[in-house]
Amino acid sequence: ATFKFVVRRVAQDHGLHATFMPKPIFGVNGSGMHVNQSLLKGSKNAFYDPKAPWQLSKVALSYVAGILDHAKAFVAVTNPLVNSYKRLVPGYEAPTNIAWSEKNRSPLVRIPAKRGMSTRCEVRVPDPACNPYLAFTVMLAAGLDGIDRKLDAGEPVNKNIFGMSQREKRRLKIDELPPDLSSALDNLEKDRLLRAALGEHICQHFLRAKRQEWHEYLSHVHPWERDRYLHQH
Repeated sequence: ATFKFVVRRVAQDHGLHATFMPKPIFGVNGSGMHVNQSLLKGSKNAFYDPKAPWQLSKVALSYVAGILDHAKAFVAVTNPLVNSYKRLVPGYEAPTNIAWSEKNRSPLVRIPAKRGMSTRCEVRVPDPACNPYLAFTVMLAAGLDGIDRKLDAGEPVNKNIFGMSQREKRRLKIDELPPDLSSALDNLEKDRLLRAALGEHICQHFLRAKRQEWHEYLSHVHPWERDRYLHQH
């Protein structure tokens, strides 16, 4: 909050307006808050294994698998606005697909090329409207759950998913993120692990506030509707 306040104030002093809204302008890339994550074991990066496929340890792949497994639910926290889902559309370098990759930016998780102590996974879905404390909580809980359950992330998807047919995505078992805030909230409500990680008190208040926000959005008449229908009907 302090950082955002300072940025807005500095911009105002220069006659500008700074916003952390995920998708303020239609047809232009939105604002993301990609989060690079790794775990340490002693003084070593627990994600790095020079002898393993892709030089990624079993811990790394299970952590990524946990992120993928809980993604449909945690996006309610990492992407908490109605507007957040206007950013998560194909073609604007924002993820819409639940997969991981080494070489392209269409999946949810990307593994940057550097290895050794720099080995990490980049979770590309969060946006700057999120509460970072809550966002880091649900992502870490998801990744650690993958390690605890020894989940397998499978093969990386190094082809641009945005160019794939639905048939090819089904063959590769690539699922999609929720299309809107309401769907994300439904998934969070059903995810016991993330509810426990947030704490039931926080989770209930969060869900209630966001449901109210969604209902207010649904009842509001959007400028697009007037432009589309006012002179047609």
